[in-house]
Amino acid sequence: MIMRDQSHHGINPVNLKGKAWVFGDDINTDIIIPFRFKSRTNDPYEMAKYAMYGLDPDFHKKISKGDIVVAGRNFGGGSSREQAPVALKYAGISAIIAESFARIFYRNAFTIGLPILEISEIKGKVNPQDDLKIDITNFVVENVRTNETFYARQVPEFMRQMLLEGGLVEYYKKYKHFPWIQS
Repeated sequence: MIMRDQSHHGINPVNLKGKAWVFGDDINTDIIIPFRFKSRTNDPYEMAKYAMYGLDPDFHKKISKGDIVVAGRNFGGGSSREQAPVALKYAGISAIIAESFARIFYRNAFTIGLPILEISEIKGKVNPQDDLKIDITNFVVENVRTNETFYARQVPEFMRQMLLEGGLVEYYKKYKHFPWIQS
């Protein structure tokens, strides 16, 4: 079990703002955190040092808390372990926007409270270092530079609430039940 952080890393989970880090298609979990680092530790802050290591070993040093990853199709394919979204979250990434996600990465990101938004037309609409604003309540993204607004694929209310609470564990701590289980 990976440790959870209840603080949201000082990031307001409803309204996010950060610089864009733009990647292409098929960014798999071994690019996000190479396998050789996954087995070294369960400490999320240690994993954060290897975020996006497969493309840029110094990525974790370059980003600022609250920055946003933007990618193309099939982000997060590969391993079913939580280390990839954990590494990004604890490195300071506040959200990931992509045209599509591998289903297991998608689920793991929601479970740990890392906002991810599917926007099919995002590729080519965001440049590196563009300022982005994200409204998690409505799943809306604004590119401040271009003044364009993008609407992400909506998710069920439970999943949205789970993000706002910081993940599945924090959701359960607050509500003491899940909506699909009858009391």
